[in-house]
Amino acid sequence: MNHKSNPIFIEEIVEFLNQFFDIKRFPRSERGGIYVPSVYPVKRLGLALEANTNLQEWIISQSLDALFIHRPWKLKAEFLPSEFGVISYHLPFDECLTMSFNPRLAQVLNIFDLEILGKKENRIIGMIGNIQTQSFEYLCNCITQIFGGQEQAYIVTHSDIKRVAVVGAITDLLVREAAERNADVYITGQFRKPAEAAIQETKMGVVAVGHHRSEAWGLRALAGVLRERWLNLDVVILPIYC
Repeated sequence: MNHKSNPIFIEEIVEFLNQFFDIKRFPRSERGGIYVPSVYPVKRLGLALEANTNLQEWIISQSLDALFIHRPWKLKAEFLPSEFGVISYHLPFDECLTMSFNPRLAQVLNIFDLEILGKKENRIIGMIGNIQTQSFEYLCNCITQIFGGQEQAYIVTHSDIKRVAVVGAITDLLVREAAERNADVYITGQFRKPAEAAIQETKMGVVAVGHHRSEAWGLRALAGVLRERWLNLDVVILPIYC
């Protein structure tokens, strides 16, 4: 039997995301939430990383009722449709849905026996775990399929990859810790030069996906989360070019 669905409001979407992102872990100034309030029901929600020149036109063409935006600072609220709602999460999104302790990403990479690797201001920023034995080339191909490409790859000297780290930063200390915990490959968003000596000394394989690519994956993952939570919420992603 079909029942008329209850309307969805921006406040309940934010309430759900506050729990999903576990915002209490973050400073109050970084927690995110409602950026532009609205009292109207949300039937179509758009997802975007940031405000680009086509955003306003896209919002209108897609008949959106509200928007999730990762980086809202260039958003000009005065150009939005009347009573249009905006939600924004920056740091919580990065640390939950990109290169971090991210069980959803671990699942698609087939990483198991997850452990914490790395902390920043007492927040977890990475994970380490085991994978089925595979070549570095096979792992790189998998990463390319998931993210749509990669920026840099440092080929590992090991013949087989059995353990990987995924971390939202790459530093000398983090690379050495990953090596001490038997990681063969270190996967991150952006490569940083200060980690180079540790990479060479530990013979650590490294794959830098690219900051934008990791965020784009997170946005797609968030779309899946919202669709799982609300059957009758249409979620639309602003086209992303990595």
